[in-house]
Amino acid sequence: MKRRSMGWVTVFMLFIVYMLNYMDRAALSITAPLIEKELGFNAAELGMVFSAFFVGYVIFNFVGGMASDKSGPKLVFVFAVTLWSLFCGMTALAVGLTSILIIRVLFGMAEGPISSAGNKMVNNWISRNETAVAVGFFSAGSPLGGAIAGPVVGFLAIAVGWRWAFIIICCIGLVWTLVWYAIATDTAKNNRFVDKEEQKELENKNDILIKGAARVDKNSPGLGYYMKQPIVLATAVAFFSYNYVLYFFLTWFPSYLNQAMHLDIKQLSIATVIPWLVGAVGMVIGGAFSDYIYRLTGRALFSRKLVLGSCLAGTAICVAISGNVTTVQSAIILMSCSLFLLYLTGAIYWAIIQDVVHKDKVGSVGGAMHGIANTSGIIGPLVTGFIVQATGDFSMAFFLAGAVALVGAVLVIFCIKDKTSVKSFKVDQGI
Repeated sequence: MKRRSMGWVTVFMLFIVYMLNYMDRAALSITAPLIEKELGFNAAELGMVFSAFFVGYVIFNFVGGMASDKSGPKLVFVFAVTLWSLFCGMTALAVGLTSILIIRVLFGMAEGPISSAGNKMVNNWISRNETAVAVGFFSAGSPLGGAIAGPVVGFLAIAVGWRWAFIIICCIGLVWTLVWYAIATDTAKNNRFVDKEEQKELENKNDILIKGAARVDKNSPGLGYYMKQPIVLATAVAFFSYNYVLYFFLTWFPSYLNQAMHLDIKQLSIATVIPWLVGAVGMVIGGAFSDYIYRLTGRALFSRKLVLGSCLAGTAICVAISGNVTTVQSAIILMSCSLFLLYLTGAIYWAIIQDVVHKDKVGSVGGAMHGIANTSGIIGPLVTGFIVQATGDFSMAFFLAGAVALVGAVLVIFCIKDKTSVKSFKVDQGI
């Protein structure tokens, strides 16, 4: 098998695990009406449950990134997917607020490394001029996971109960781990599916550094250096805005449909499919469009900034007005538009890191950026829960999510400068 083919087989495996990852995450929001009723949670307590996941998740964004650089992404995925599948299954053992909070923190810790490890794997296998396409493709698994979570988890919850639903999806993750362990390697080197001649193709990949950094061959700048750069910081804050809206939708939208639009679990399981499917299309298109502009202009940051700034601004408008509609159809259409525009930017944050960070620090810097961005998962669901508890409706929570997205768009426009600060990779670099 050619290295190019094996590289995209690896990307496809990442696509599958991203799909499982978001199905596991979305399972709680789909079953929330049942869990809320059985365990007696109010809106504020449910917000605490949603946020608990991100307490562990944020910490291990950093740990996962460093582990990917030091131990390799293959091993990180083996441990992460095994553990998160087990902790997801343990949700079935929850008996009250304390137990489910502990389980969700552990679940989040296990999922924390996935994005930085996935980004590191792409960096090892895929050429620069296809980076955003590859990241966009495997990241499209996340909205598809959200899409299938509705009918799959909803059906299981109705058929065998919400506790058994978590146990079954735990088993699916363990099966993926066995396949991954059998076929994946950190790089093309020593991969039994790739011949030796092609194993050498990635050894001469160019490194790209932020303007002002000395070009290095053996020693790359440290994590601290990169985290002081305006490009990296602005990207991290924009990623925070992206995640705030995404996690608002992932955690609270089913409850919004249940409480404000009076859909039962069967109806909301079906209603949530469309926005996620539309989002998956946006994820793939966004990465491909950004890479196309990059190849056309040779201006990496311009291509990233154009997609990122305009789409975050569009997301802000759609989300802000979503909370004031009165019909299910309007809510779903607006949230579909929001997710489409939001996911158009999904691959861009990681592409920027690959554009400006030395390959030896892609995992660490990506993990740090991801950790900063995912503090929104702690703040957003919790704040939303208290807003709903205090006001009795969701309109202010929707408006706040839109405002956060707008702040991200403004920062991208004014803080990410395209002044030949990134040297272009050779587009004819083989893959």
